[in-house]
Amino acid sequence: HATKYIAPVAIAFAVALPLTPLADRQLLDIGILLLTYIMLGWGLNIVVGLAGLLDLGYVAFYAVGAYSYALLAHYFGLSFWVCLPLAGVLAACSGVLLGFPVLRLRGDYFAIVTLGFGEIIRIILVNWYQFTGGPNGISGIPRPSFFGIADFTRTPPEGMAAFHELFGLEFSPLHRIVFLYYLILALALVVNVFTLRVRKLPLGRAWEALREDEIASASLGINRTNMKLAAFAIAAMFGGFAGSFFATRQGFISPESFTFIESAIILAIVVLGGMGSQIGVVVATLLVIGLPEAFRELADYRMLAFGMGMVVIMLWRPRGLLAHRDPTILLHGGKTPRVNAGAAR
Repeated sequence: HATKYIAPVAIAFAVALPLTPLADRQLLDIGILLLTYIMLGWGLNIVVGLAGLLDLGYVAFYAVGAYSYALLAHYFGLSFWVCLPLAGVLAACSGVLLGFPVLRLRGDYFAIVTLGFGEIIRIILVNWYQFTGGPNGISGIPRPSFFGIADFTRTPPEGMAAFHELFGLEFSPLHRIVFLYYLILALALVVNVFTLRVRKLPLGRAWEALREDEIASASLGINRTNMKLAAFAIAAMFGGFAGSFFATRQGFISPESFTFIESAIILAIVVLGGMGSQIGVVVATLLVIGLPEAFRELADYRMLAFGMGMVVIMLWRPRGLLAHRDPTILLHGGKTPRVNAGAAR
């Protein structure tokens, strides 16, 4: 219930952050990194927290989105705004392709197969040298423009205005960084709103039912395969969106950016925050990603502190910091129904 008050304050703080005097290049870069992992955590939370499927290969969809944008921009010259939805669609298709053969598996076997899928994608990216650039990756990925109207460079390409001239501002390289910050913030909020809405729909309630008991759900007529495929496709689509943003933000991608450790970090964010909790993902991201960035000067010792912190959290809160596995919608308004005394007798 406290999230009703905490969430608006957190959103207002995130929106106002670039406008404060403290907003320098380093702080905005850390903010973009945190929001990217928050978006990935919310996407994986659909599969792990709502549908109850242990996915160890979520980074594969992240990679599909990033390489989709990079390759479409490199070979066909498409802009970021055209490639963004295409990257989501291609990532969703890869989620469906993964889901069809493996959704009959359960538990540890399912987790191992998803782990293998993530490694297959990475190995393909490494070995398909002629198409993906192999270990060298893809460089020179185009930066996004201001919705195709203006460019953030001092001398924009022909047919496009300069952002600082369009709004009567003095040129600053921070304009692009601030725009990217607001872009990933908007994408993350879209994922959050969608998740909160879908939880109350029949699809979201079916996911929660499958998470609690697959056999009982099947006895009620829920198509387990279709529900799981929907969870995989939607989560993969959000991962594709995040991947395309990552590609345009970095300007360079390589298979080394999509190793298993990335899947482990995103899964750790979901588990530490509390599976099914939206605000828990935010808190866990601040701890898992924010603290190591804040103590980057400590070099290798920061990872030691990070590991110790994870152990302490799992001992202190084994279900996560803000665990929320209660059904989204309950009978009788969430209250225990009263039993008629006469009927009971």
